[in-house]
Amino acid sequence: MSNAQLAHPMGTRAPDSAVESVFSKVSWRLLPFLSLLWILAWIDRVNIGYAKLSMLGDLHFSEAVYGLGAGIFFLGYFFFEVPSNLLLQRIGAKKTIMRITICWGIVCIGQMFVTTAAEFYILRFLLGVFEAGFYPGIILYLTTWYPTARRARAFGIFMSASALAGVIGGPLAGWILTSMNGVHGWSGWQWVFLIEGIPSILMGIVTMFYLTDKPSEANWLAADEKHLIERELQRDAQTLGDRERSIMAALRDPKIWLLVLIFFCVIAANSSLTFFGPTLVKGLGFTDPLVIGWIMSGIYVLGAAGMILNGRHSDHAKEERLHCGVAALLGAIGIAGVAFIGNVPALALPMLALGVVGTMSAIPVFWQLPSLFLSGSAAACGIALINSIANLAGFGAPWFLGAIKSSTGEFTAGLLTVAVIEGLAIVFIIMFIPKKHIA
Repeated sequence: MSNAQLAHPMGTRAPDSAVESVFSKVSWRLLPFLSLLWILAWIDRVNIGYAKLSMLGDLHFSEAVYGLGAGIFFLGYFFFEVPSNLLLQRIGAKKTIMRITICWGIVCIGQMFVTTAAEFYILRFLLGVFEAGFYPGIILYLTTWYPTARRARAFGIFMSASALAGVIGGPLAGWILTSMNGVHGWSGWQWVFLIEGIPSILMGIVTMFYLTDKPSEANWLAADEKHLIERELQRDAQTLGDRERSIMAALRDPKIWLLVLIFFCVIAANSSLTFFGPTLVKGLGFTDPLVIGWIMSGIYVLGAAGMILNGRHSDHAKEERLHCGVAALLGAIGIAGVAFIGNVPALALPMLALGVVGTMSAIPVFWQLPSLFLSGSAAACGIALINSIANLAGFGAPWFLGAIKSSTGEFTAGLLTVAVIEGLAIVFIIMFIPKKHIA
């Protein structure tokens, strides 16, 4: 690309080809790397769902103990996510993300030495503490690189990594459980935590040398490319108009708390499917961990496609409300279908897939909503606040499902409750989120 293509007066728009070229360059530089980090984070967060298949028997944990341990991760998120995002604004993204990635890898490995429920709870809580800030931090980080009309697609690509983590993590955990069990006297579930924790530590070190905090500091961009990105971001800010910048004013804004409620509904479903998906598949008669891993892998392939396509279509249509709400509704229908159909694999597996695809597809588009109302420090605090409080559903839902299973022997009542909660997301969106098209 020549300088002549990029150079233009401040008040005029760069040629579309130049704009596309620059943001394509940004995407190829940032999104694959950030997605890889999110894959590692997600694998280390949810590998407990696969380790559970043999860990519970070895340690004599009940479903209720497991559910509480799986969910207590999100209490760490709740207490430390806002401080982490504010720290990111102060010291920059690469230092924050490096610290987060190395620490969660260390704690993941530490889980292999768990022998009691108390140790299990403590390490799961610490995993949440150290991972806190990564997800909303990346969302905030991407807003410094992309204008609004390009974010849903970028969010969709980044967030689809959680689905890709399911594609990779399921078969990997299944292979480790079956192939490494007994090696050097360790159980398969211990090897899961060790093998899947080490890459996070290594990538945390790489992060410090690879990431760039903001466009003006990118030595991989030409000067004119940096100016073009800044102009696009400034034009976007002018189009959106006045948005709240004060942290305290943002906390008093009822729209923030409405967004918390909407995301709470989605996360209740997402965490339930994440931590109990392998168990639900096992309940359909699939007992081989490797087979369970491959089934969940196929489901998460569809989830990844749904996230990317829904985000892309949202950008194209310049509409976010229904793209989020309808996806959440489809997820709720899928979860309810699993509850009603019971133990018929040919019917239950497609409904489980619908639950995963719908729920995951709602998430990247949802994150378009806060940036329509907030900027600056208010965005940093508001995004982290929404994610941290809403993720309390990630604590409550797995605990609730585990308790229901322990007391009744079935997941039916718990799954129906989760489906109803997720279904409320579209109700809240239609009733209370005003239509506001992205310019």
